[in-house]
Amino acid sequence: MCAGCGAELTIPLSQVSLPVHARQQYGNGAQLPVLMESGTFAVDPDPWGGPWRLWDEIDPGEAEARGIYAPAHALSDGTPGASVIAPGDIRGTRLIPEKRGGACCGLDGADGPNMACEACDLPVATRVDDCSLWQMVRLGSDVVHRVPVDGIHAAPLSWAELAEKGEKTPPFEPIATWGGRLGPDHYWSWSPQWEAAAGQALAHLLIASQGQPVKVPDGLTADVFQRALDALLPAGTLKRRAVLAGPGQPSPDAGVDILLIPVHPQTGRTWTPADLTAPAYLVPLPLGVWLWLVSPEPNLPVPASGRIAQDVLRDDPLPLLPNHLFRADRGTFQHTLVRLPAVRSPRLRAILENLTQSTSAGLF
Repeated sequence: MCAGCGAELTIPLSQVSLPVHARQQYGNGAQLPVLMESGTFAVDPDPWGGPWRLWDEIDPGEAEARGIYAPAHALSDGTPGASVIAPGDIRGTRLIPEKRGGACCGLDGADGPNMACEACDLPVATRVDDCSLWQMVRLGSDVVHRVPVDGIHAAPLSWAELAEKGEKTPPFEPIATWGGRLGPDHYWSWSPQWEAAAGQALAHLLIASQGQPVKVPDGLTADVFQRALDALLPAGTLKRRAVLAGPGQPSPDAGVDILLIPVHPQTGRTWTPADLTAPAYLVPLPLGVWLWLVSPEPNLPVPASGRIAQDVLRDDPLPLLPNHLFRADRGTFQHTLVRLPAVRSPRLRAILENLTQSTSAGLF
């Protein structure tokens, strides 16, 4: 509800965890879909949007008090705690035309709140729907109030229910683009959600490595992580081993150093093993990505070797594949790493400082 006049501004919403890719900027001219499912909202604990301050203008003590332990280009001085919703779930508001920002194909929120309460004209929200950005509406925590609604709210799904009924996130998808001569077009690529999830997990894997090489499971998990780990970590014969663990999976053995585990999509809590005999570093993955890694769909669009038998029905052409090796999302990787206290180590600070070189090598 509007803090100025009490007008209702959304439909009834249920709280879920903020998606990892909420701050992702993907590609150039890409037409990304809506971030949040209709009927849900998530709270962003970090400030977002202007005004901004460059890193040189910020005292290190202030940065650490905000949970940032390594240099970042700039920090937002916006109000934290925004409620993030799907654009179709907003009610009782109007756009503020002069606050369109530096938009290319839509609104980017660069000029601050661009939606006002229809009843009292208080700026209450920021709509984001520009190219290469996930579409969302962000309701400011200082100008709206969350009010409980009547009715019985369902309890969060159990881990067993999520393992059985959770929705998987495919690793490949068509990416729509704006501005073609013949109108919107698309290309086949790695999923932006996978690239953001890998950016977050890679930051944790570098800390879990303790400066040693890390070996992840073969297959798709290796396609996502192993190339970056081999490039960013020193070579050696003694390797720390990472495995996928979670609900419905066999208990990890005692020799495992790192566990790749799912995050509950409603509560944001990570799955924790109950019978782990030795301490292991827990690396979070979004549930949809984790589910695909532990149980991939059988008919991925990956070419097989050999010739097709004459009695096999053909289905041509095969779906297109990404034209490049997997790359983790650089922005998500950096946003995660600078907020982990272990980044103070010289080894991890050096990786942050060399991000440009890593990007040119095709890791991000």
